[in-house]
Amino acid sequence: VQLVESGGASVQAGGSLRLSCVVSGNTQMRYCMAWFRQAPGKEREGVAFLYTDSGNTALSDSAKGRFTISLDNAKNTLYLQMTSLRPEDTGMYYCAAVRAGFDHCATYDYTTWGQGTQVTVS
Repeated sequence: VQLVESGGASVQAGGSLRLSCVVSGNTQMRYCMAWFRQAPGKEREGVAFLYTDSGNTALSDSAKGRFTISLDNAKNTLYLQMTSLRPEDTGMYYCAAVRAGFDHCATYDYTTWGQGTQVTVS
């Protein structure tokens, strides 16, 4: 599959953003899909995960209660809805995918990545 993100922007703290990731290629397999972010000088971290077979999702502790990951199969698009944004949410956000037989999406090494979209919260 190929992944193309969009939707990053500069917003004020407390604001909201929705990131999109258009998925193309062979989407009929079972995949774990995820949103990762990387802040300057920090390691990349996974913030939200989704298993395409079941639709089950998982969020990092920092994302719980504020972020929602979803997949629109008709549009082949993965979303990350972010609310109550904080300055520490600033970073480059990447969409990622990996073929997966089990719903342990936070544990996989992701093999396909988008180019990233920048989110800046001030």
